[in-house]
Amino acid sequence: MNKRDYYDVLGVSRDAGDAEIKKVYRKLAMEHHPDRNPNNPKAEERFKEAKEAYEVLSDPNKRMAYDQHGHAGVDPSMSGAGRQSHGFSDNFGDIFGDIFGNQGSQSNVYRGADLRYNMEITLEQSARGTETKIRVPTMGACDSCHGSGAKKGTSPSSCPTCNGHGQVRMQQGFFSIQQTCPKCHGSGKFVSTPCGKCHGEGRIKQHKTLSVKIPAGVDDGDRIRLSGEGEAGTNGAPSGDLYVVVNLLAHSVFQRDNNDLHCEMPISFTTAALGGELEVPTIDGYAKIKVPPETQSGKIFRLRGKGIKGIRSHFHGDLLCHLMVETPVKLTARQKDILQELEELNQEDSSRHSPRTRSWVNKVREFFTE
Repeated sequence: MNKRDYYDVLGVSRDAGDAEIKKVYRKLAMEHHPDRNPNNPKAEERFKEAKEAYEVLSDPNKRMAYDQHGHAGVDPSMSGAGRQSHGFSDNFGDIFGDIFGNQGSQSNVYRGADLRYNMEITLEQSARGTETKIRVPTMGACDSCHGSGAKKGTSPSSCPTCNGHGQVRMQQGFFSIQQTCPKCHGSGKFVSTPCGKCHGEGRIKQHKTLSVKIPAGVDDGDRIRLSGEGEAGTNGAPSGDLYVVVNLLAHSVFQRDNNDLHCEMPISFTTAALGGELEVPTIDGYAKIKVPPETQSGKIFRLRGKGIKGIRSHFHGDLLCHLMVETPVKLTARQKDILQELEELNQEDSSRHSPRTRSWVNKVREFFTE
């Protein structure tokens, strides 16, 4: 199925500015978001279509490629197919180009490599968002020659071997074979007086400090893309992107599960038996819960809306508090006597006071008598 034109999808003109594109996309995203249109496949498809269009038109490099080549310029599958369909004709032209006088011009212009940076953040930072600075090692354009590779005051000249084409042809009888120029390595340029700082490479190893804004609700493994902050490209090509990958540090109290939080809270067996009121920690302070009498260890209390509002969610998750009955330790003689007396009283009518134990014992007996 043919894809719609991205400008038509968003309903903007081809010369629309970034602010207009962003404003229109936000309106469409809010209107067709799946959470607002449950069980509506058409709305979900419209949302995905708008998101895909915005991802291309909001990126200067992708938008330029789209404006020049349409969907084939930004869709790897389509561009790959295009390259495969033209592969034979390109090779045919390389071999027989001299016969028909075709002098192609190509150069090794490569977009800079994408970089990855692992950032560790706390649970509180993931819940509320934060902004921090990172220092990233990268290959950047040489500030002395501004990426040309030539000494200051000079400039690269056309490669004398390939005459600036970046390719050379070798005649082998009837055939003419095209290869990357061995002198300029496909750039089409020759630096006679190399820059002393980058030695003619045009790029140097450097560190740069970047400000990274972590949005509220970000989760472990989420990626934040900083466009154009990767390695510098070669021969004037655009820089790559930097992907900041979020790693969530372990928390002393809470464990995150998507937008929900879990915590274990110890209580005394007297509180579990008699009931009471407990203060439960939340990400924003304390909340109170009522523990009913005869509460068993492992009982889970759900506090609605006390979790985290995810980056892709409109609502907060829940806090699930797991109560764990704690057995007292380092008992005094008096405490031991009281507990022993309690045990004797329980044994007088164990089926009433310890129904789970009685049921379990019966099941064990049935198992061995079968």
